Amino acid sequence: MDPTEIAPGIVVDSQVHFGRPVIRGTRVPVDVVVGQLAAGLTPDQVAAEYDLRREDVMAALAYAAATLATEQVRKVG
Repeated sequence: MDPTEIAPGIVVDSQVHFGRPVIRGTRVPVDVVVGQLAAGLTPDQVAAEYDLRREDVMAALAYAAATLATEQVRKVG
């Protein structure tokens, strides 16, 4: 299966990380990139650590924001 772009710069492929979203052209998961930003690394530091472009890091952040914007939260119980 070829990768499917689900957002600018973000792809899924069932053969890569169990179909989790990754940065296009890499095996770097979006959640890892966002997690590193949450841990306090700058976009430039994350890009250097994972051999990405700064634009890739920002694409991961934009995808995460868009995903959260459409998430529905329901009270349980």
